[in-house]
Amino acid sequence: MRRADRLFQLMLLLQEGHVRTAKYLADKLEVSERTIYRDIGDLIGSGIPIDGEAGVGYLLRDEYRLPPLMFSSEELQALALGARMVRAWSDRQLASTATTAIRKIESILPDKLKRETELPAIQVPDFGAGSALKENLESVRRATDESQKLRIRYRSLKNDETERVIWPMMLYFWGNKWTLGAWCELRQDFRSFRIDLINAITQTEMHYEPIPGQDLEAYIAYQSERDW
Repeated sequence: MRRADRLFQLMLLLQEGHVRTAKYLADKLEVSERTIYRDIGDLIGSGIPIDGEAGVGYLLRDEYRLPPLMFSSEELQALALGARMVRAWSDRQLASTATTAIRKIESILPDKLKRETELPAIQVPDFGAGSALKENLESVRRATDESQKLRIRYRSLKNDETERVIWPMMLYFWGNKWTLGAWCELRQDFRSFRIDLINAITQTEMHYEPIPGQDLEAYIAYQSERDW
């Protein structure tokens, strides 16, 4: 990495809003702590308002922010690929938002960089994700964000159908399937539900309050203990 690029990346890390140690910065930029101390000193010497000291950490003052950024070719390709993945594999609302975001980025790019978002040699198939799955995914995602209980009719891999009230907590994407992690009132335990096996979703307008043992932290612990 060129030194100018490293200093720029260092500034981005310092304006994250948290005190960052030299070790943290060195690990992120893959350089030595001595290099970080030298770069910090140079930035301060050039008038950049950085607070902190060696052994404690550094923070860029709130009143100072970098101007709008220009993207590198690789950054634009990564953003365009991510937007395609969202359009192919996520729900319609997020797909629309991803498209709008790319348009906004393209509107500020010089002509020579706009072609970097086209990615003619990369395709992202949607694995046959139909409208029903995308509708389910959007309903589940919104309920997860709002801590809203859902009533679902679920068909298991054994073709057994049950009706349950669940507390949606986390969505997983496995490459071709979405899974919802939730607290199930029927089983009084955590369960995972494949979005494509949910036959019907009803919004209950009821919200749940996470409690110890029945919250996202407990669900993550539950998942980590399973033998995959």
